[in-house]
Amino acid sequence: MSCAKPVPTNATILIVGAGIGGLTLAALLERAGIDYIVFERAKEVVPLGSALSIGSNVMPVFEQLGILDEILMNAKPFGFSTGYNEQRQATRTLDYSPAEKIGGYLPHIISRPILYNILLKLVPPQKVMMCKKILSHLQNKDGVLIRCSDNTTYHGDILVGADGAYSAVRQSLYKELAKKGELPKSDGLPLPFNSTCLVGQTRPLDPEEFTHMKDWHTWFETTAGEDKPYAWVTFTTKFNTICWMVLRHLDDKVSRELDSSFRNSEWGPEAAETMCKEVRDLPVPRNNYTIGDLIDATPREFISKVMLEEKLFDTWYSSRTCLIGDACHKMYPSAGLGAVSAIQDSVVLANCIYELPNNPSVDDITKAFQHYRSERYPLAKSAYDTSHRLASLVGQHWYNNLIRMVLKHMPKSIFTRSLHVMYAYRPQASFLEPVKDRGQCKPAPQYSLERARARRDTEIATKSEQPRDTDAGSTVASVSTTTASIIEGAKAV
Repeated sequence: MSCAKPVPTNATILIVGAGIGGLTLAALLERAGIDYIVFERAKEVVPLGSALSIGSNVMPVFEQLGILDEILMNAKPFGFSTGYNEQRQATRTLDYSPAEKIGGYLPHIISRPILYNILLKLVPPQKVMMCKKILSHLQNKDGVLIRCSDNTTYHGDILVGADGAYSAVRQSLYKELAKKGELPKSDGLPLPFNSTCLVGQTRPLDPEEFTHMKDWHTWFETTAGEDKPYAWVTFTTKFNTICWMVLRHLDDKVSRELDSSFRNSEWGPEAAETMCKEVRDLPVPRNNYTIGDLIDATPREFISKVMLEEKLFDTWYSSRTCLIGDACHKMYPSAGLGAVSAIQDSVVLANCIYELPNNPSVDDITKAFQHYRSERYPLAKSAYDTSHRLASLVGQHWYNNLIRMVLKHMPKSIFTRSLHVMYAYRPQASFLEPVKDRGQCKPAPQYSLERARARRDTEIATKSEQPRDTDAGSTVASVSTTTASIIEGAKAV
């Protein structure tokens, strides 16, 4: 039985950021019949990065959206990851195969551009506005107004910041809260970072030369540098490409120097080229190849260099504005949970928005945001902690060597317990037809889904006891908020 109610809220949602999280939210709102617009600062979105890991923690919602089969056709499962030294000798193995029993699926590796394009097809082109750099926003009881660098303005009922680690929406929101003295001190501090990352994905390679590509599973291989500040990762994809990533660990002095020079997570091609030259001789486990060989096999437009920040923000919303994904929890990529967490944020926030009445008040919206954060924050913190712990496997301090040694002899049961944490939470959209959960481990509670089901049961019971008022709710009121009223109200505040 579907959980959907006849008429969704008439609220208009402004989504800033057309990344994985923003597109997932847009796709869900599209299916829910809720009005929205996506704003993207770039002329076109180039999904940088090589690939990402997805598992049963997002598969159910992909099935609800009708794209799971296409995703699995373009992804490759992996059941283990192997660590190496610089002599190309295997030093440890992490077994991910219990994840299939826990959640119903093995983890899969999928190219980020492929996943992005699958999601993009779910969103009508006219609802994604490019070249829209957000400069500021105003919000009050009448609505929310955003101002773009091209002097255009847009207003709606809810603003969602899905625009990454250096979110313009978050910066505007925090500036507003700081003026009121309502911003926690920790949220006002800059994003800390101690690593840079060079990533790329090769063109399709000859499987006769790279024979491990013929295997049904992904080879996920990590090498920790010896007496050098680097660690590097390679993994194979469904289409005979190799994704690669080189991490450079920065000491405190270098971090401070970089921190004072800019506040942008992406660097230009010149910086990427410089690092490409620095890491060419790093050995990879296969074919006596080096990172330089993989760089040479990678189109230059698919190479990027980024800073790796870590921060879990405390403030996720205020009034009519809410944050998702990297805008409120930036994670180290070691566990592959950044994109997964953004997708899960989108599912829960979509459920909470769907619960809103027509013409929702600020109090209605605040309550929805409270539900969203209360469900997601503990899980985001768990993902953040997991990412932080796994990052220790490639660190360069003495204690990182100790951790790697302990992990080598760690009982399999301990790592399996961590997989339970990663894959027990398997959210679904409350307004779409539910799908059968395939895991043997009972899904972790999803409060937004439970509320929707309880409300549905109550409505069914009420309708069976009394005649339906055919006039009630038959007319959906249009949003009457004007730009002027928002501006004047915000000035008054």
